[in-house]
Amino acid sequence: MSIRWKFFVGDVLELKKEHPCGEKKFIVLFAGSDIKIRCNGCRREMVLPRVQLDKMIRSVIPGEKND
Repeated sequence: MSIRWKFFVGDVLELKKEHPCGEKKFIVLFAGSDIKIRCNGCRREMVLPRVQLDKMIRSVIPGEKND
């Protein structure tokens, strides 16, 4: 059973493996059953199922809170 990570739009995710550009940090753009993230290095966007992404996360860095 994998850990169920809590993250929100604007948070930065550090993944276990590098993106092909060499970056490990991604910004959350959309959070639902699918998660849209953007690479901090090359700015490429991708959509992944939450279940798959939960297995790839090493840590969550909270973003600024929007009140």
